[in-house]
Amino acid sequence: MLHYTWENNTTIKTITCVHVNAKKYKVNSVLTPGNTYDVKNETEEFYFVIDDTGTMAGFLKDYFEEQ
Repeated sequence: MLHYTWENNTTIKTITCVHVNAKKYKVNSVLTPGNTYDVKNETEEFYFVIDDTGTMAGFLKDYFEEQ
């Protein structure tokens, strides 16, 4: 399972959370607007980062801004 090793991957880039106004999911408990996060993996639609709880998670790209 490749996704089990993502936490140990090198950082691809750094992104900043710009909002947590989710329509469907509750993300305000795991992301903080203004905080920067290291991207460990990326798809067309999602960034995979280590969130505020210390867990690897995937979030839609519209929550973030590239630096």
